[in-house]
Amino acid sequence: MKKKQIAITLGVMCFILTLGIVLQLNTINDAIQTVGQGTKDNSLRDEVLKWKERYDNTYEQLEKAEKELEKERQASTSTDESSLQKQERLKELNTYLGLTDVTGSGIIITLQDNTSTKLVSSKDLVHDGDLRAVINEIKNVGADAISINDQRIVQSSTINCAGAIVQINDESIGSPFVIKVIGDQTNLYYNLTRPGSYIDRLKEDGIVVDVKRSDDITIEKYNGVLTNKYIKNAE
Repeated sequence: MKKKQIAITLGVMCFILTLGIVLQLNTINDAIQTVGQGTKDNSLRDEVLKWKERYDNTYEQLEKAEKELEKERQASTSTDESSLQKQERLKELNTYLGLTDVTGSGIIITLQDNTSTKLVSSKDLVHDGDLRAVINEIKNVGADAISINDQRIVQSSTINCAGAIVQINDESIGSPFVIKVIGDQTNLYYNLTRPGSYIDRLKEDGIVVDVKRSDDITIEKYNGVLTNKYIKNAE
């Protein structure tokens, strides 16, 4: 009997002790959660503050980048306008120097050796001097562009005799010689075909001459290299 009472007493005491331990553990857990929540809130607040600081810094950098980009855009636009002006000026200079293909109205002169006679004399042939004389007369009348057999005549062009042929810009060319001229069509035709002109004299010598107006003349660019051998910039 005593053993039974002792067992019951020990069981009650174990229950009470276990209950006390459970209650104490719950209290401790609540305290831990409370402290943990406070710690968690502090950590979250610190993290938010850190991200806000990063955001502010990033936004400030973005504003600076946008301002720099706008400066670059304005500079680029200014540079583009300047480049376009330079390109247009370069085109004008190239056209003036004969370095671009051009089209326009003017006249086409064809000079051909006279081979209809049985005995061909020197007067029946078109010589380099004849071509130079005609070109000089064209320049005196005024022309925007000139070519002979598609060889563009520029400031440094040469027209030389090479036996039975003529060399223009170091290219060998033979009769017939087709001279294309872009310029004032009426003025060119009148002055180059008038009595006493060099072309009129060639006709009298027996050279086959044809002069016609044209509203659609294409003159190709000069394919050589423009060089100045003897001049330099004055200091």
